[in-house]
Amino acid sequence: MRILMLIGLILVMPVRAETMTPETFSPQSMTDARIIYLDFWASWCVPCRRSFPWLNAMQARYGDKGLRIIGINVDREREDANKFLSRYPAEFDLVMDPQGVLAEKYQLRGMPSAVVITPDGRELHRHIGFRADREDEYEEIIVQLLEQEE
Repeated sequence: MRILMLIGLILVMPVRAETMTPETFSPQSMTDARIIYLDFWASWCVPCRRSFPWLNAMQARYGDKGLRIIGINVDREREDANKFLSRYPAEFDLVMDPQGVLAEKYQLRGMPSAVVITPDGRELHRHIGFRADREDEYEEIIVQLLEQEE
């Protein structure tokens, strides 16, 4: 988190390391990661709104253990994504993919979708949708994959 002082007010702003395009996104460059959790989302996706606080928590909890979460937005209009992010901030890296290049590459079948890969691109897991009553299950998968990729 970044803390800013403005005329006596303290604003806590989420920090993202980077916003990328499909052309600049490279799992191979993420040498600090053991696993990369690709989360495909869109502004109109109701479950995506519920997933962002959980994704932020997972990045905070497991980032130093080798988890790297990348949110891949598929909105055609950047302003739609910006409005979503103003209400549901992301504390993880983002890729803006309005043409669906990565969605096609990873064969997206629903929204939201998660694809967990290694930095060399090997797919370890995927699931479609996000349900709050399954957060423990999703977290357990992350923990298991982090242990497996040690």
